[in-house]
Amino acid sequence: MKVRVQNIIAYILLTLLGIVMVYPLLWLVASSFKTNQEIFATIGLIPKKWVLDSYAQGWKGSGQYTYTTFFLNTFMLVVPTVIASIVSSVSVAYGFARFKFPFKKVLFALVIATLMLPNAIIIIPKYILFKNFGWLNTYLTFWIPALFATYSFFIFMLVQFLRGIPRELDESAIIDGCNSFTILIRILIPLAKPALFSVGIFQFIWRWNDFFNVLVYINSVSKFPLALALRMSIDITDVVAWNRLMAMSVLTMVPPILIFFFAQKYFVEGIATTGLKG
Repeated sequence: MKVRVQNIIAYILLTLLGIVMVYPLLWLVASSFKTNQEIFATIGLIPKKWVLDSYAQGWKGSGQYTYTTFFLNTFMLVVPTVIASIVSSVSVAYGFARFKFPFKKVLFALVIATLMLPNAIIIIPKYILFKNFGWLNTYLTFWIPALFATYSFFIFMLVQFLRGIPRELDESAIIDGCNSFTILIRILIPLAKPALFSVGIFQFIWRWNDFFNVLVYINSVSKFPLALALRMSIDITDVVAWNRLMAMSVLTMVPPILIFFFAQKYFVEGIATTGLKG
C-alpha cells in the first residue's frame, strides 16, 4: 500500500513537471490564434477571440520577401552543411579509429581540445578569414568548414562508435579483397548508421536554430534564414503583429520536430552506443 501511494505521488509530480515543461510551447501555439491585445494580457491558453488568418498573413512576411524564401534559404544553408558534416566527420573518425600514423594521439587530443573553445572566441579570426576569402554574405561560410570536419564533437562521437565495432570485421573484409575505402563504405558505414543519424540530427537542429553565426556572416535580406527573418519581423515595423510572429515561430519548429521523431529510433540508439549517455 505504501509503495502504491509513493507511485501515485511520483506520477502526480511528474505530470505537473511535464505540464510546466510543455506549457511555453502550448502558450506559443495558442498565442498564434489570439489578438495582439490578448497575448500579453493573460497566460490562459484558450483565446477569447480567435484569429484564424495569422498563419496566412504571417507567411507573407513584412517586406518584399515571403517566408517561402526564408524557408528555402534555411534549407539551402542547413542541408548541404549536414551532408558535408556527416561525410567529413566519418572520414576523419575512420582514420582515428582504425589507422596508426605518427602523432595520432597528439592530433586527436588537439581535435578534442577544440571542443573547449567557445564560438565567441574564434568568431573574429573566422570572420577575418572568410572576409579575405570573399565568402561573407554567402553560405560558403557554413558549407566549407563543415566539409573540412571542423565540428570536433561529431568526430569524437563517431570515433567512439567505430571503436566499438570489432576489428575482425575489417580483417575478414581484407581477406575478401576489400581495401580501406570499401571497408568504410560497405562494412562500417552501414553499421554506424545510428551514429550518423545522430550527427545529422544534431547538426540539422543546431544550424536550423543558429542565430548568432548567420547574423555575423549573412547581411542580405534575400539570403536570410528563418532565425533572422523572425528577428527582422520585429525590427522593421512600429507595431509588431505578435500573433503572426508566433504563427511563423510555430511553423519554424515543425521541420526539426518532424526530423527528430522520424529518426528518433536511430538517434536514441546512436546516443546509447557512443558513450554519450546523460
